[in-house]
Amino acid sequence: MRIVLTEGSQATPVPLSFFEEIAAAAACLEEVAEPVLLALTLTDDVGIRAINKQWRHLDASTDVLSFPAVVFSPQETAGLEQASFPADAWDSDEGAYFLGDIVISLPAAFSQAEEYGHGMARELAYLFVHGVMHLMGYDHQNPEDKKQMRDMEEKTLAKAAVAGNDDQALIKIAWEAREYAYTPYSRYKVGAALRSKNGQVYTGCNIENAAFGLTNCAERTALFKAISVGDTEFDAIAITADATAPWPCGACRQALSEFVPGIRVLISWNEGKENAESTLDQLLPHSFLGYKEDGQ
Repeated sequence: MRIVLTEGSQATPVPLSFFEEIAAAAACLEEVAEPVLLALTLTDDVGIRAINKQWRHLDASTDVLSFPAVVFSPQETAGLEQASFPADAWDSDEGAYFLGDIVISLPAAFSQAEEYGHGMARELAYLFVHGVMHLMGYDHQNPEDKKQMRDMEEKTLAKAAVAGNDDQALIKIAWEAREYAYTPYSRYKVGAALRSKNGQVYTGCNIENAAFGLTNCAERTALFKAISVGDTEFDAIAITADATAPWPCGACRQALSEFVPGIRVLISWNEGKENAESTLDQLLPHSFLGYKEDGQ
């Protein structure tokens, strides 16, 4: 699913790919087969109040608004064919069907992030996925519909690897990442989930090679994935494996210490029946930091 920031939209405090991953997860779960796009507007309380008054006749600010361009129920989204979308929903410039608009108030998101004690990205993720669910036909007018919508929001955020500050969710993501491990030699699968301070999660698994020195651990797979997109601030890493406690190896401890010497390390093994926690500076008390000019 593609996202277009509307003209005049405020600068996004997270990369646009952050929203795209959530939207893609929602489309995947709903089995939307056709290319679709939505428009995202990031504004302030005054801006969202004006939009709310103009289009919903409510003279009040809010945190998020959704305006579907295609009307269907959630049951009808599975396996959508081209004929399921009206012809006028096709955007020839973008090469996709237009799903609708989502408007988010950044001040409201910031205020709620502080109130609930989680990062700005986690709050934006929740508001955005709430808007996406509305575009896909979900609503919360009664308790049953509200539960269905909330369940889909949580499934979408989990699939998009947005864990907020929930350690159990982070461990669950690490278990899921473990399934992709390539271990034809050791048969020892490891999964990792590295959480940045903004709530984004980067997954990794161990990838072995016939030339053993080229094998990469799950922790470094996740770390390198994060660094490659410019994320360098982290708060926790979860690591999972089967029979034995998967404490990170020396190389992974050193690689992690380059960026977060005090990161929390959560491990889970034996099908999640056994768990432990430590910090990286406890696991590697005298890491090599070298010489960094001007603190860089």
